Amino acid sequence: MSPVVATTRAGLAAARDALTGTVAVVLTMGALHDGHEALIAAARGAADHVLVTIFVNPLQFGPAEDFDRYPRTLAADLATCDRAGVAVVFAPGRDEVYPDGEPAVRIDPGPVASILEGASRPGFFHGVLTVVNKLLHLTRADVTVFGEKDYQQLTLVRRLVADTDLPVRVLAVPTVREPDGLARSSRNRYLAPADRTAALALSAALRAGAAAAAAGAGGAGTLAAATDAFGRTGPDAKLDYLVLTGPSLEPAPESGPARLLVAAYVGGTRLIDNGAVHLRPPREAAIL
Repeated sequence: MSPVVATTRAGLAAARDALTGTVAVVLTMGALHDGHEALIAAARGAADHVLVTIFVNPLQFGPAEDFDRYPRTLAADLATCDRAGVAVVFAPGRDEVYPDGEPAVRIDPGPVASILEGASRPGFFHGVLTVVNKLLHLTRADVTVFGEKDYQQLTLVRRLVADTDLPVRVLAVPTVREPDGLARSSRNRYLAPADRTAALALSAALRAGAAAAAAGAGGAGTLAAATDAFGRTGPDAKLDYLVLTGPSLEPAPESGPARLLVAAYVGGTRLIDNGAVHLRPPREAAIL
């Protein structure tokens, strides 16, 4: 059965009321790709019904960013949702989500939002968490599914849910990649063929860092290996940041689970990626 498509709050409420059992929501800005399909598949495994939202949120775009350029592919997105067994699609217009204009009250995402993506895109996470909070309330979801590819966003959504006692479980799904390692992203369609090759610098850096960590290089050595691998791809990918942190974006530990995060400009497109690494204790590394 094709999904019910709601474009208004009233239509969403009626469609949601008709669903019995648990509901998992996948919040998207459309332009759905294999990564989104992985989120939907995980949602289907976590609840009785899947609800997908498609809304290009203006609050998370800065003055010089690509709100008008962002791809709108609703017909194709609905076909994807149909194939994936989605029960309800909520595809509202701007006035339906923000009926009184831009909200005067917004979610303060806290100090983690001031680093990495937040440093490069001031105000970005205020807009993200404000719309996430709003859509979780409107959809009344039991589970919400986010990809690890946007790791800082995932971390902040977890914090939002915990700190505001939202009655929803956050499920994380590993990054979906192309065969050559490039993380799937709606922005990949902006890459020219030469840019597409240069973009592999991001995943190459993550692989090199993970290998160095596994070999006992420690935090400094892990980051150095990742930085070196990124630099070997040539000048066409311009690094914004490449950092090693703890699993919740705290300072990296001396040993144990950690996270490498990278952002770079390739042509006119800004790409992000990240990956888990495991730092060996100094004694274990010395024995090896």
